[in-house]
Amino acid sequence: MATTDIVIATRHFTRRFGDLVAVNNLTLEVFRGEIFGLLGHNGAGKTTTIRLLNGVLAANSGSARVLGFDPSKDGTALRRRTGVLTENPSLDDRLTARENLLFYADINNVPRGKAPRRIEELLVDFELLERADEQAGGYSKGMKQRLALARALLHEPELLFLDEPTTGLDPVASLYVRQLITHLSKHKGRTVLLCTHNLVEAQRLCDRVAVLEHGQLLAVGTPADLGHRFGKVHKLAVELEHEQVPQALEILKQEQGITVEAEDKVLHIIGAVRERIPALIQLLTNAHIRIYRVTPQEPSLEDVYFALHGEGENSL
Repeated sequence: MATTDIVIATRHFTRRFGDLVAVNNLTLEVFRGEIFGLLGHNGAGKTTTIRLLNGVLAANSGSARVLGFDPSKDGTALRRRTGVLTENPSLDDRLTARENLLFYADINNVPRGKAPRRIEELLVDFELLERADEQAGGYSKGMKQRLALARALLHEPELLFLDEPTTGLDPVASLYVRQLITHLSKHKGRTVLLCTHNLVEAQRLCDRVAVLEHGQLLAVGTPADLGHRFGKVHKLAVELEHEQVPQALEILKQEQGITVEAEDKVLHIIGAVRERIPALIQLLTNAHIRIYRVTPQEPSLEDVYFALHGEGENSL
């Protein structure tokens, strides 16, 4: 990857609040056009990282370059080229949706001749046009989130920082936001830094992810790569002749290190490492069990996340 394709680069980036180290020696790179996910518990350092990268906070040590700028010195110029959606919409509830957008268009130097049409497009896209002239204070949480996202996109930024962008949205609006994020990345060449607790959403959207804990980087890579490196739970779906399922269950339950569950004519084998799969299938075929389909299920980001944090699903 060429140096010119690096949109964000941090080196040993650190931020403290008293005795608390919110971001600890963070070193990573984000490339142009990438959807890059920051994953972690509350308090992992995701939001602080966004503030540092936008020049809202200064690092105690280390360095960063964002779109070629030093955030600590060029924060104002940098923020003209980035869009930010925080977990809390931070709108002026006294203003209407249209007035909120007009205000931010002025702040972000959107040409006055272009601003009204751009605002109208966003109000339509986010299904806010019918209530565009009502005060934002009367909006639902989901409506406020849609308005805040429209505001972040108003000046057509080349780099977007999105903190839990689908929080409070109904399934249809959430789908629209996911499609929009993908479109901005794949067709518009925009770079997206996405903070989310939604691991399924991150798996679906992100080209690469970084997992943080207490401000430290635990792992970075594509979801598939992290699955192979850290996913401890391997799953295998085996479709059988329906009447042979009880016999197959009895055979496999004798095997150590795996658990087996039956669902209609499919056995779900959990915990089988890749190298062990041929032997398990051989056990069934030796017993003359007819196998119609074997489907390995790769470890998900959820599996990776729990493995890195030493937790199971029941701990959430």
